[in-house]
Amino acid sequence: MRLPLIERYRAHLPVSPGTPVVSLLEGSTPLIPLKGPEEARRKGVRLYAKFEGLNPTGSFKDRGMTLAVSKAVEAGARAVAAASTGNTAASAAAYAARAGIRAVVVLPAGYVALGKVAQSLVHGARIVQIEGSFDQALSLTKALTEAYPVALVNSLNPYRLEGQKTLAFEVVDELGDAPHYHALPVGNAGNITAHWMGYKEYFALGKARRLPRMLGFQAAGAAPLVLGRPVEKPETLATAIRIGNPASWEGAVRAKEESGGLIGAVTDGEILAAYCYLAEEEGVFCEPASAAALAGVWRLLKEGRLEPESQVVLTLTGHGLKDPATAEKAAGLLPPVPAVLEAVAEAAGLL
Repeated sequence: MRLPLIERYRAHLPVSPGTPVVSLLEGSTPLIPLKGPEEARRKGVRLYAKFEGLNPTGSFKDRGMTLAVSKAVEAGARAVAAASTGNTAASAAAYAARAGIRAVVVLPAGYVALGKVAQSLVHGARIVQIEGSFDQALSLTKALTEAYPVALVNSLNPYRLEGQKTLAFEVVDELGDAPHYHALPVGNAGNITAHWMGYKEYFALGKARRLPRMLGFQAAGAAPLVLGRPVEKPETLATAIRIGNPASWEGAVRAKEESGGLIGAVTDGEILAAYCYLAEEEGVFCEPASAAALAGVWRLLKEGRLEPESQVVLTLTGHGLKDPATAEKAAGLLPPVPAVLEAVAEAAGLL
């Protein structure tokens, strides 16, 4: 029987026998070997996609949320709150529902994909939309949890990162060692911080013989870590990483420097190209922000900056159904045709 994430990695997590485990059986997501673009195949670089879109609410956020909500319930909380660009909101709402407590989510109006808003609504969260950015939403949510008896479950909550570090454990458990590189999108920067925590912990315990170089990629219009300063009005079609002042800034920089990796920026055009490639050539439908990981690795491959014959793991952070509007725009939908065989065959490209 599949176990909750907390039970599978209990020895590595800050829980006690009395911690109530609030779980939707998250984690254990597939590590999918990719065919890879031509640049990877030519250099013998093996790409793997850790597809976090197959978590219960469709994103990696569930790894941290199971622990954050479990610890909140242990502390007696009757409500949790989170600012979000969408995935955190959906996850917080689902795990709060599972725990039987309230969830409040604060969203920047007009900047969250509809699929994520729908999830939060159906799980019963109280959604507060503000006329402002994610960074303003986070500031207000922090103030809310300081003024009222509500537990903050954003990645500022250390339990979130403790849960998210288990992705690195799963990668090592499956590959038998850490990969040479691990690439992922960077928005609020908690995930790259958590991945690096997990790899270092397994390495210290002798469960991995090496540490990967961490490769973090931001959208060019929302790249504060690349610019070295906050971005007041971040812009990108990859809404999950449209963040101008990451909460885990220091952790991300530390992961980059300690691992000998890098944090770079990719354009929306590069993100869309990687997004379409993953869906059309690999059969993996991820949300646009996820594709930033492949977009960045693809650029490094073209520039000859990855070692030949190396292993590269990509964290694909969320499912493509989170953002159906982008999918429709990217792929296009043919207009209706008459309900006759010849017209259908012609439209299908068979004539």
